[in-house]
Amino acid sequence: MNALKHIWNRIREGMLQEMWKETKWIYQYARRYWKAMVFYTLLGLTGTVVSLGSSLVSRNLIDIITGHQTGELLKTFCLVIGFSIGNTLMTQLSNYASSWISLKVDTEIKADIFSKMLITDWESITTYHTGDLLTRWSSDASTISNGILSWIPNLIIYLFRFISAFAIVIYYDASFAAFALLGLPVSILMSRKLMKRMQNNNKRSAAMSAKMSGFNQEAFSNIQTIKAFDLIRLYTERLRQLQSEYITMKMDFQRMSMATSILMSLVGLLVSYSSYGWGIYRVWSGAISYGTMTMFLSLSGSLTSTLNSLISLVPTAISLTTSAGRLMDILNMPQEDYSHDDEVLAFQQNYQEEGLSLSLRGINYSYQNGTRVFTDAGIEAHPHEIIALVGPSGEGKTTMLRLILSLLRPQDGEAILTPGNHPNATDSLALTPSTRRLFSYVPQGNTMFSGTIAENMRNVKPDASDQEIIDALKQACAWEFVEKLPDGIHSEVKERGGGFSEGQAQRLSIARALLRKAPILLLDEATSALDVATERQVLKNIMTDDHPRSCIVTTHRPTVLSMCDRVYQISDKKCHVLSAQEIQELMEQF
Repeated sequence: MNALKHIWNRIREGMLQEMWKETKWIYQYARRYWKAMVFYTLLGLTGTVVSLGSSLVSRNLIDIITGHQTGELLKTFCLVIGFSIGNTLMTQLSNYASSWISLKVDTEIKADIFSKMLITDWESITTYHTGDLLTRWSSDASTISNGILSWIPNLIIYLFRFISAFAIVIYYDASFAAFALLGLPVSILMSRKLMKRMQNNNKRSAAMSAKMSGFNQEAFSNIQTIKAFDLIRLYTERLRQLQSEYITMKMDFQRMSMATSILMSLVGLLVSYSSYGWGIYRVWSGAISYGTMTMFLSLSGSLTSTLNSLISLVPTAISLTTSAGRLMDILNMPQEDYSHDDEVLAFQQNYQEEGLSLSLRGINYSYQNGTRVFTDAGIEAHPHEIIALVGPSGEGKTTMLRLILSLLRPQDGEAILTPGNHPNATDSLALTPSTRRLFSYVPQGNTMFSGTIAENMRNVKPDASDQEIIDALKQACAWEFVEKLPDGIHSEVKERGGGFSEGQAQRLSIARALLRKAPILLLDEATSALDVATERQVLKNIMTDDHPRSCIVTTHRPTVLSMCDRVYQISDKKCHVLSAQEIQELMEQF
């Protein structure tokens, strides 16, 4: 009664509705691969037919040998060999086809989910740890792909195998059917008991995997910091604690699995020996032949294992829906709108000669946690201008750049692009995710990828020639050290810019942004690791470039403010234009 009451409470809480939503989400992928599912099912059904045929022929062979039946011994023996070989070939073919289809489906689903994760609203997805995202993308996506291929086909195959084997048993001796189904009540009771525990175990395992993945990812990404602060012992101890939690969890699962396996094995032995005893009695009484008894014993084992396989599809379905729910948490977040790509491309082509002006007016923005950042804020930037954003840390300089890039969406205000130096032009374009193609961005920190310098550069402009890359490196004051490298622009860059100093990595990042030749360049503390002379030279190169570029710089170093056309100070949740005297005072105070 308590079990039924618990299940009823879970149903009332919406468990079935939740699983139904997750099942419909899985279906959108399953219907794409119906041909693969049909092919897999046909292989399984063929294998079942061959296996049953082998049992029937083996029965005839034994009866011929024991004298209960006359027939061609050699022909029957050859048939047994033929069916055995056929069964082996079908098994191997099925395994090969299953592996190929599974890999294909797995890679395609992961690629699809990967692309959807990338266009998920940035502020929403950053609430998840990268280790958790990686676990959901890899483990949960693999669970979905494997389940899509196997669950429905296996349901059909197991049902066909059970019904066909059961029909043969009844045809030859119906009394054996009762022994074949002896373990059914125990299997059903076990599946009911295991259902809830399986669901909880899946969630615990996924959460623990995400925790481990997140810890490892952060530790390996911050080895330098761990060493610098002498945190090796601390992080080693933390890893051991996580491993201890992981072992405890796994052993809990193992104990449950061991108890289940022992019970099911005992049930299987009971069924086997009961069938064996009944078979001996039926042979002794002359009701059946020895070959028929052997066939029954084989089929009774097949019926028991097939029944258990059918019941095991229940926890498999729970695992599937659990993984689907974890992915739906991410993919059901707001998605970025890229429907304006063609409009943005046309706008860029129409005004590439005169450049673009950027205008933000009356911007109100608060983070999802309610923290107010801007109230009626605004800035402007025009071609061939360098605009600076200054202010204490945490006042909103980086947030303003994220608003410009549409990584964040303001609650109120206007954010537009206009042609040339005309902020009030009638032809304008609202900032959206599609307008990011009009920006080059150098964020804080080291943003170089592993690969060669040239490969990093061509990430933003795949068709760039070597000379174009060299010109961009010269403009960013990076060519002076790149040309001294043995392999020049084909020199390797390690993960996170490894192999280069912070200043060199920053100049490479700036060169990559300049190579893109975007109408608007955003530099977020991008010159913080450069000496003052190099910083001024980079900005001077940008100013004197013929490309009609609007440049916005965030900085804590006011030494370059005298080179800027306008300086906005972010304070009191607004952007204030500083006068020449105020800029001079800032420079003197630095």
